[in-house]
Amino acid sequence: MSFSYAEFTNRNLGFVTAEEQEKLREATVFVCGTGGMGGAAVLALARAGIGKLILADIDTFEIGNMNRQVFAFTNTVGQHKAEATEALIRTINPQIETIVYKDEWPGHAIASIEASSVTINGTDDLAASLLLYRSARAAHRPVIDAYASSLPSVYVTRPGEPMPEERLHYPTIGTSWDELTVEQRNEAFMREIEHVMVHSSARKYIDLAMAGEMAAGKRKRMSFAPMVITTGMLMAYETIALILGQQTRTDCRGWFFNPYEGKVERPLPFWLSAVVTPIARRQIAKLVKT
Repeated sequence: MSFSYAEFTNRNLGFVTAEEQEKLREATVFVCGTGGMGGAAVLALARAGIGKLILADIDTFEIGNMNRQVFAFTNTVGQHKAEATEALIRTINPQIETIVYKDEWPGHAIASIEASSVTINGTDDLAASLLLYRSARAAHRPVIDAYASSLPSVYVTRPGEPMPEERLHYPTIGTSWDELTVEQRNEAFMREIEHVMVHSSARKYIDLAMAGEMAAGKRKRMSFAPMVITTGMLMAYETIALILGQQTRTDCRGWFFNPYEGKVERPLPFWLSAVVTPIARRQIAKLVKT
């Protein structure tokens, strides 16, 4: 088969102009974590015609990933996630440029962020997130992320906006990303769950007893393909908008998409969240204790 980038992206035109498509072709995106939402974002970006992707992950695909991770197949189980992802996106666009990092990715984080228009945080690790956000701030680059929620979500932290550890009051400020304690990790995760409970209706669409076990560290995070893949698509939309210089309503506080009710849920006003937060904290504490 004779591959043509112009033919490959021809049906994009109308959603983007030919000039905008060329900007996507010239763009570089750093995706750290190529499993669930990160992998879904990679899939959309590769098909949109992004010219270069820097991919980083530390894990290999497992059977348990196949319920939601778009590059997890029976023939990729056991393969390194970033390497398998690279091989598969090359079957979509043979001309795409890629760089792959494994366990050594933290040593390349700063250079990868500086080389990219956008960084997507597809990890579920606090230390990795702190390294990405702090490095992106120093490099004046935006980061796209999502919450640990049972509803699809997305937020964009642009240069100058507060990072999650500041906005959600993580107990990590002043601590090196690679010197975190278990207590700091647990408290930061609780702050994220608190935000989700206060600002979304996610609690209505999840087994709260199982969520309590997850928050207590007794089970892995629950994940569901429609939620995870939709989140990755939202990330891809925001990535493309940033590359093309388009302004969206998404900021560092983000929003949740409620497919059950067909609506977008945005963060509550400050005065209302101040009232709801103590109630949410008591509910979370009760769930974890139970």
